[in-house]
Amino acid sequence: MAGNSRRRGAMRKPGTKKGAVSGSGGQKSKGLRGRGATPPAEMRTGHPAARRAARDDARSEAAARTRRRTDAEPGETVLGRNPVLECLRARVPATALHVAVGVANDDRVSESVRLAADAGISVLEVPRGELDRLAGGALHQGLALQVPPYSYAHPDELLDAARGSDSAPLVVALDGVTDPRNLGAVVRSATAFGAHGVLLPQRRAAGVTAVAWRTSAGTAAQLPVSRATNLVRTLKDFAAAGLMIVGLEADGSMPLDSFELATGPLVLVLGAEGRGLSRLVRETCDATVSIPMAGPAESLNASVAAGVVLAEVARLRRTASPHSP
Repeated sequence: MAGNSRRRGAMRKPGTKKGAVSGSGGQKSKGLRGRGATPPAEMRTGHPAARRAARDDARSEAAARTRRRTDAEPGETVLGRNPVLECLRARVPATALHVAVGVANDDRVSESVRLAADAGISVLEVPRGELDRLAGGALHQGLALQVPPYSYAHPDELLDAARGSDSAPLVVALDGVTDPRNLGAVVRSATAFGAHGVLLPQRRAAGVTAVAWRTSAGTAAQLPVSRATNLVRTLKDFAAAGLMIVGLEADGSMPLDSFELATGPLVLVLGAEGRGLSRLVRETCDATVSIPMAGPAESLNASVAAGVVLAEVARLRRTASPHSP
């Protein structure tokens, strides 16, 4: 009988029967969820558009890292025996003093090492070749001082400190002053005559470097200095907070000896010598003031002008104060 033969190959092995078998009956496929809409090409793994998008993202992130490195204020290295000694005398917040091995000792080297040790600054004796690399080939005379980036205040912090003072707010703003020595001298005058802070533009202006700190005779540690991303917008914010914005110009609308606005909340804006205030800053000012000059000189540099005007502002405030002698 067919199918009953016992000969080799006549019997079907168990599990190999053809035809219908026990299973899901197609119900399992009905319960499966659909994949939905096809994703965009740039979101499909392995698709050329996805690879291009990944490359573009990597380039954008690299560019952002480059911008962050560029925008960060770098530290600096002060070289030479006299500059290093002057910085240490001015209490510049250095992190390390590098001294070349076998350097010829003199009074400047000895005092520099002593001042650094007294201030808690690390004194490191290094091979001259390493100091040469640190100086980048510049003359160092066996001494190099590492100075970290200056910690600027936010403009809002500057405004809060000014408004929280017992006296009328007084802020000095500099527009386009690029010489760090001028900046340091302005900071020194501002500290001496009772200003509450100095405001700088972030671009195309001097920052608080070791040179500025040294010129300020250490007063940069006592007076907050702020950097504004947009000086005009920050001045408008200060004006909205109730401060009068007054620029210093050779042909100002009022002479310094009749500067009635000096006793109220004030932002004094000074420009660079020669160029003066930029157009947008000048248009932002509520008024301008001039220094009467009797000699042939046409202008003063920013630091000298700041000293003259701030001294007069301080005098007018003392005269107006009911507690003044």
